[in-house]
Amino acid sequence: MTDFPDIRRKFEVAGTEYIFFSLPAAEEVLGDLSRVPRSLRVLLENMLRHLNDPDAEMAALKAVAGGSAGAEINFRPVRILMQDFTGVPAVADLAAMRDAMVELGGNPKRISPLAPVDLVIDHSVMVDQFGHGGALGSNTRLEMERNKERYEFLRWGQAAFDNFRVVPPGTGICHQVNLEHLAQVVWTSEIGGQKYAFPDTVVGTDSHTTMINGLSVLGWGVGGIEAEAVMLGQPVSMLIPEVVGFELTGGLPEGATATVLVLRVVEMLRARGVVGKFVEFFGPGIAELSLADRATIANMAPEYGATCGFFPIDQETIKYMTLSGRDETRIALVEAYAKVQGLWRDDTSPEPEFTDVLRLDIATVTPSLAGPKRPQDRVDLSSAAGGFRDVVTDAGHDVDRPGVPVQGQEFDLSDGHIVIAAITSCTNTSNPSVMMAAGLVAANAVERGLTVKPWVKTSLAPGSQVVSDYLAKAGLQDPLDSLGFNVVGYGCTTCIGNSGPLDPAITAAIQDGDVVAASVLSGNRNFEGRVNPDTRANYLASPPLVVAYAIAGTMTLDLATEPLGKDGDGNDVYLSDLWPTNSEISDAIAKSVTPEMFRTRYADAFAGSPEWQAIPVDQGLSYGWADQSTYVRRPPFFDGMRREPTAPQDISGARVLALLGDSITTDHISPAGSFKADSPAGAYLTGQGVDQKDFNSFGARRGNHEVMMRGTFGNIRIRNEMARGTEGGVTRHMPDGAEMPIFDAAMAYQNDEVPLVVIAGKEYGTGSSRDWAAKGPRLLGVRAVIAESFERIHRSNLVGLGMLPLEFTGGQTRKSLGLDGSETFNISGISSGLVPGVELPCQIVATNGEVTEISVLCRIDTGIELDYYLHSGVLPYVLRTLLDADEKN
Repeated sequence: MTDFPDIRRKFEVAGTEYIFFSLPAAEEVLGDLSRVPRSLRVLLENMLRHLNDPDAEMAALKAVAGGSAGAEINFRPVRILMQDFTGVPAVADLAAMRDAMVELGGNPKRISPLAPVDLVIDHSVMVDQFGHGGALGSNTRLEMERNKERYEFLRWGQAAFDNFRVVPPGTGICHQVNLEHLAQVVWTSEIGGQKYAFPDTVVGTDSHTTMINGLSVLGWGVGGIEAEAVMLGQPVSMLIPEVVGFELTGGLPEGATATVLVLRVVEMLRARGVVGKFVEFFGPGIAELSLADRATIANMAPEYGATCGFFPIDQETIKYMTLSGRDETRIALVEAYAKVQGLWRDDTSPEPEFTDVLRLDIATVTPSLAGPKRPQDRVDLSSAAGGFRDVVTDAGHDVDRPGVPVQGQEFDLSDGHIVIAAITSCTNTSNPSVMMAAGLVAANAVERGLTVKPWVKTSLAPGSQVVSDYLAKAGLQDPLDSLGFNVVGYGCTTCIGNSGPLDPAITAAIQDGDVVAASVLSGNRNFEGRVNPDTRANYLASPPLVVAYAIAGTMTLDLATEPLGKDGDGNDVYLSDLWPTNSEISDAIAKSVTPEMFRTRYADAFAGSPEWQAIPVDQGLSYGWADQSTYVRRPPFFDGMRREPTAPQDISGARVLALLGDSITTDHISPAGSFKADSPAGAYLTGQGVDQKDFNSFGARRGNHEVMMRGTFGNIRIRNEMARGTEGGVTRHMPDGAEMPIFDAAMAYQNDEVPLVVIAGKEYGTGSSRDWAAKGPRLLGVRAVIAESFERIHRSNLVGLGMLPLEFTGGQTRKSLGLDGSETFNISGISSGLVPGVELPCQIVATNGEVTEISVLCRIDTGIELDYYLHSGVLPYVLRTLLDADEKN
């Protein structure tokens, strides 16, 4: 029997005594922890606080303390963060679980969050109106009209579930609201009449939950189904990660922004390969970064592939908590706790020991952007114009071909013309330095008489209302308005495909002339088909560069050397003439950003507008599903569920639904943007009497499985190697070889009871943590995905839906095996007893009967994941667990 000491200790803040689980005290058993990465120390505290069986858990505790990766551990986050795109289907799952609980004879009240859940409605506003003072009001009204059913459903969830709060629309982006208000850094709870203090930790149903690591709150994105399991008392099952250290030295040079820095970080870490790993930032350069700069870097952890990008608690953490209007007692608690727990960082702190280390002198970063298709494809500003010529050439166009006339306009549209310039996304709108820089560039441009090109759709979607407050106080919103960057909404817009339609005449010119149109946005994602169907080249840039490119109007202009335009006296105006100095930006922030702004804006964060408060609330314990609804329908995942699980069977005679390449994103699998009337999803809605103008977006329709399964693999830019020469959700049905939409082929296979597999290359499932990238394939009949490698969240989502993520072994790939999608697959070893990480025999049968024998690695990584798979998914597992608990009581 392991004799583990009582490591509870006490400390006092402002006259209140707190108990904490002391890491220094745990060193008696675990050894010196001073060189353990701080992110692992937070995990270790979490394990110690929930320690049940020291004998069983001691090996894992010592592994974490020793920095040894690979062992299975359980992580129990304090709270869960959601946004509405992922939140609506999650609430729908919970509502369906209550129905299933009743049908199986259990207590439906057991289906309610045990941990605090905050759902921020931020993904539903679209940029329909722009470039005028009434845009915000118009877009807000349209949002409320379009999403009435969804918002009624969320109001029901708020009333029906415990520990479930909804932040109403128009407040801001979930990650910025989390950073500015929800996160506490140190959490407290009263147990047995005594107050306990422990690190604030979080998982979120959006991959950019990682942003909060900039505030020293350990957290990352998970799939909605995994988040639902956490809500209902399940831990996050994970392997101890490797921790890669990223040393920062120096400070940002003149002309460089936090956006430029993070693009360089993304490039470096993607090249090194950090999927499934923690990244922890250290070094003297940390002290040169504001908290907002740190959050900008932490935000894009999904883009560099890491589980999270963690920054330690230090004086800058305290400074930001003060600036953002946090309670003084909480601020004092954070500093005191961090110091007694050994989590505080200052110049005297020993640097942790990491698995691997990268180094960057911040002073060496240069102005840059990323594109045209991936966040990690950084390009120096001076090379952007030349690089775009390659994009035009790749499209098969002559780089000097003439433009296409735009009907009713006095301009032609040419390859490279920027039709969308959007200041948007949590990555940058949370950072006053880049937002002030955008305003200062706009002010200088207006003073010099420059204007935005008439074909550019401009928009400003702040991440919170605080941004509008400080831009207005600084006198910078007016020049932004003058250039068309009026506020269009408070939420995540262009970055997730809510860019809204372009002028029909511009769309017609793009489509008729096959124009390679571009967008420039201050977001974190620029995957194919994501921003807008009419933009083939999409670039990530800092907010001030977005303003500059809107003035330039084209990607073919070299902003580093060529003038943006001429002033009133005919003099050339260059970007360098408009760009503010670092001191000008700092002065603007010091004069305009105040704690009172945060306190005022977040005083009634959960109240909402009168329109929100007027939404009727269903008070029933179970949700009253409406058969006629095209937004919210009862999910089918529990239909026919039995009290005991059915043992999984080997996969025999499976056909290939799609044969895909590298870097297939969740956008490719489950698109979030708009869709056309002639698509399977459009045809379904049209058949339900919905006009095309009211389709809304895939993201807004995630509560309706009929729409989402029809949109699965339906991205307009996806290329299925089974149907070469095509683009979009097309496949060949086998064995007849008929070309058809993927949805139609899947339904034909289901009718014939043929199981399906998907074959892919490297980094399958990169991008957003979209449940429907797993739910959709499951409903189409996919049993397994065989890929060269998986991104972390999507691999977990596949297991959580009862599908097998399998990896090629021995260097084999779809290409080395000569696969063309006509083959059938037999995968054995499933029914005889799976174990995590086992290699399974796989037979590939060609059309001529030739059989190729290979092994595939089962990427079920932990014992609890195996339990999920054996129950056909995490939610059936949780439901049966709760039923067992009811019966025992």
